[in-house]
Amino acid sequence: DKNGIEFNTVRMIKEIERRRIRRYAQIHTKAEYHDTGSIWNVPCDAAFPCATQNELDGKNARSLVKNGCRLVSEGANMPCTPDAIKAFLKAGILYGPGKAANAGGVAVSALEMQQNAAWDRWTFKEVDDKLQNVMKNIHGSCVHYAKAYNSPGNYVVGANIAGFLRVAQAMISHGLI
Repeated sequence: DKNGIEFNTVRMIKEIERRRIRRYAQIHTKAEYHDTGSIWNVPCDAAFPCATQNELDGKNARSLVKNGCRLVSEGANMPCTPDAIKAFLKAGILYGPGKAANAGGVAVSALEMQQNAAWDRWTFKEVDDKLQNVMKNIHGSCVHYAKAYNSPGNYVVGANIAGFLRVAQAMISHGLI
């Protein structure tokens, strides 16, 4: 949508109507809907691959770079191939790997388990506030560890190191290493 995405319309389509996002272009007639295949050839500021593993390959990544994309954030488990990731990093595109950018679903599941264990019920806002805090901490860890290990701005390095250290610290705490 050249006029910008109308968040309330997206929320209505997905949360209330439970319909496919192509409905957006039916409501906002100046918006364009692109089916799979040609989607990565569309000029954009940001791309959010989130359907299947390896859906965005090196060729598609180079197309995004050529068309002016400045940010790619994974919304699924490994939708970008290693060649695509290399293309994004080489071009200096801000790239959010799924292990960091897609952590919200796992975090909300953990919050639901926490709610259930406490026989509690939180409002949408309470869950969203807790999720915002989790995601801010993940972002902060990615930025911190990328910088600390001489790769400032590289969220792949930051997420990998942060994840590794968390697992290693848990193993040490449990006396496993």
